[in-house]
Amino acid sequence: MHEVNAHHGGNHMSESRKVIVNGTEYVVELEGEGTSWKATVEGKTYDIEMPDAPPAPKQRRSGGGKKKKSGTVSANIPGKVVTVEVSVGDEVTEGQVILILEAMKMQNEIQAPVTGTVISVHCEEGEAIEANVPLVVIEPVPEPETEE
Repeated sequence: MHEVNAHHGGNHMSESRKVIVNGTEYVVELEGEGTSWKATVEGKTYDIEMPDAPPAPKQRRSGGGKKKKSGTVSANIPGKVVTVEVSVGDEVTEGQVILILEAMKMQNEIQAPVTGTVISVHCEEGEAIEANVPLVVIEPVPEPETEE
């Protein structure tokens, strides 16, 4: 019997993820490295294999850390605003539908790119809009500082 020690250190990852399975939301504690992980759901632990798991990310990226996501929402094609789902002062979460835009005879749900507060709305229902014009501006919630 021999023991394998990871000499590269720091590749052991532990994180908490929210997942939705058949419409039910669970918080999963993931712990592991490489392809072998343990997932703990509601007190039960499962061994899982992720054959195509990417190598653990390096925390430091060149170029000064995280790329800030923009809270400015614009359409990449001209269209007509069908409904505006938010107003100034609303709290929104990333992925939430904030307006519906009709373009080329199709209705498109436009989602919030960031979690934050709506600080301005530059469109109204029934309005024809041009491409790349800011429609809604969201002030992002500051990212929690990550330890290095």
